[in-house]
Amino acid sequence: MDIRGIYNRLKNEVAKFGAIGLVAYVIDVGIFNALLHNSLSEKPLTAKTISAVVATTFAYFGNRFWTFKNRARTSYRREYLLFVLLNGVGMSIQLTCLAISHYLLDFTSALADNISGNGFGLVLGTLFRFWSYRKWVFLAND
Repeated sequence: MDIRGIYNRLKNEVAKFGAIGLVAYVIDVGIFNALLHNSLSEKPLTAKTISAVVATTFAYFGNRFWTFKNRARTSYRREYLLFVLLNGVGMSIQLTCLAISHYLLDFTSALADNISGNGFGLVLGTLFRFWSYRKWVFLAND
């Protein structure tokens, strides 16, 4: 494949990955708030766990069957477990950015927390997720 073909494929994967991520984010926030304001009002961690599992499962299938549909397939169990594990690493990157900003640099305002966690952290975590999913979860065709 020539450089133009590689660029176009990468561009398409990035766009689809972003779209799936955005929908997964809406699912996560929507389910979390629905549960938090109804049946799990006293259990925010349970509500967040449920919303994250649903959103992660959506993201896995969206990426498997749309973003990376032309890549080699392995077992669903292997892919899903790696997807969840690498998603956790991506989340840890976000949390690390937030922790450094909040606790080491003493930027403690809500704005600073959002910039570090949902700005820098989100960008770095998403870059890691995209790279790692392409490398270890949704393998290139030989």
